[in-house]
Amino acid sequence: GWFIVINLCNPLTMSVQYYMSSVSSSMALKKHQQKAEMILQSHNIPFEAIDISLIDGAKEKMRELSGNPTAVPPQFFNGDTYCGDFTALEEANEESAAAVRTFLKL
Repeated sequence: GWFIVINLCNPLTMSVQYYMSSVSSSMALKKHQQKAEMILQSHNIPFEAIDISLIDGAKEKMRELSGNPTAVPPQFFNGDTYCGDFTALEEANEESAAAVRTFLKL
């Protein structure tokens, strides 16, 4: 397994959390995660990747904070504030860079 924390700036200012899973049989999930990371990186948005397959309690926390007991990664948060899922991120990205920042509550 692997765990990546991408920190492009001071960790005290880093607030975007991206819940993902390094272990999945779903090709769609893997593609969504890859595209989500590309979107965040293309907008120079620092984020913390939280791997629900490696971190005890992370899946439960993701589902609790999102208010969705069946939520699957990728899911996006700013601190403990739920921003949305991959579809919402993708829609914001198609709209504008400002929409991505608004979606992530930056």
